Amino acid sequence: MNRLAAIPLFKGAEIDLAPFETRVRWKHFTPDEILVDFDDASTDIFFLASGDVRVLIRTRSGKEVILGEMRAGALFGELAALDGVKRSANVTALTRGEVCVMSAAVFREILFAAPTVADRVLRLLTTRVRELDARLMEQTVLDLKHRLYSELLRLSIPRAGHATERVVTPPPFHHVLAARIGCRREQVTREFTQMDAEALIERTRGALVLKRPDIFQSRVAAALREE
Repeated sequence: MNRLAAIPLFKGAEIDLAPFETRVRWKHFTPDEILVDFDDASTDIFFLASGDVRVLIRTRSGKEVILGEMRAGALFGELAALDGVKRSANVTALTRGEVCVMSAAVFREILFAAPTVADRVLRLLTTRVRELDARLMEQTVLDLKHRLYSELLRLSIPRAGHATERVVTPPPFHHVLAARIGCRREQVTREFTQMDAEALIERTRGALVLKRPDIFQSRVAAALREE
């Protein structure tokens, strides 16, 4: 079975992937398992076939900042596979799952032989740079309240059957949100109390509902204009 062909990056690529099947390995992982760690010298690239993982970075003082979560279909480790530099982030499993582990040599061989794959990788890298630029801007110019608004919007999706609402599911833990926006859990809790008082959010079973995402958006936009 050609499992590589099912990986989103390679779907429809103008290259026969069958010869590469024996040059990769598939690995199952369990919750809290570290798949990639800071300063690892490995250069493999990982394709997430199932399960969820979390990506974070760590400051010199040991403070950790969550960059985000990835789900099936995503890939990580591409920077080390491209430039050979030690890992700059940690990737830890949130659930059980499976990854396809491919060496940098095999990845580069496919990349240079398949223009479609190369184009997709370039677009992926561009998207990630833009996302990091946006987060850097927020961390630099926005206060805690507006960084939290922006992060909730980023985590949310439209709520089915409610055209003006968005939902974050599962509901985020306060300490996780704090690690995402660079503050303490207690500060996030205080902001949630205020959002409750303004009826901007609602907690349902298994979700956090943003009742007025338009207000979040307008407040963030106004805060950015003031800087």
